[in-house]
Amino acid sequence: MIKCRLGISCTLLMILSFLLLTGCTNTPNPYGNSYGSADTRTVQQVYYGTIIKTEPVNIDASSGTNIVGTVAGAAVGGVLGSTIGGGTGSTLAAIGGGLLGGYAGGKTANALGERNGVNLTIRLDNGNVISIVQEANPDMIFSVGEKVQVNMSGSTGRVVPR
Repeated sequence: MIKCRLGISCTLLMILSFLLLTGCTNTPNPYGNSYGSADTRTVQQVYYGTIIKTEPVNIDASSGTNIVGTVAGAAVGGVLGSTIGGGTGSTLAAIGGGLLGGYAGGKTANALGERNGVNLTIRLDNGNVISIVQEANPDMIFSVGEKVQVNMSGSTGRVVPR
């Protein structure tokens, strides 16, 4: 019985290590003052304008992490459930643990994937009005009337103070 629990502990340790490693990926900062390696050496169109409206928004970035959280939760729940009882009872507990773990893991990933953002409406110097949503940065608070620079690359853009 002790050997079985040690094996389960090792399995749980490996699963948690995997989750920690996948959570520590070096994703580019979505703020206007940071660029990912894919952004380097790319030509961007630069526009200048004035902010005419700011609106706080919630950004749901959980679409990629939700799957990882659900699978990891199901794995942990299944392993823990399998330690309950024996025979058919153990199998049923493993299935139930996997379902509950998957549900809890998905909910946790959703909560961790939410970010504060800002929807910036900008009147460009050429008269056009555009809107860009980007993650909020407490060190870069935009206000109505502020002059900004908009860096566009294809259909994506970022706003930085001028």
